[in-house]
Amino acid sequence: MSEVKEGLPFKRNNYYLFIGGASCVILGFILMAGGEQTNPDVFNPEVFSPMRITVAPLLVLSGFAVIMVGIFKRFK
Repeated sequence: MSEVKEGLPFKRNNYYLFIGGASCVILGFILMAGGEQTNPDVFNPEVFSPMRITVAPLLVLSGFAVIMVGIFKRFK
């Protein structure tokens, strides 16, 4: 019969990757958040800034990728 390993399924490094990935996702959503619109009749060009439409979504996707690496990576 095969032996059953006891203990936690993840090592300390996995949890560091989880925390780092979650931090990237949260930071990306904060960067994507819109600014306050004082007058709804005036167009705010800040909506289409490169930070909101390029950098923040890439940061969110990279954060999800780091979380997946943290799930699947096996440390010895």
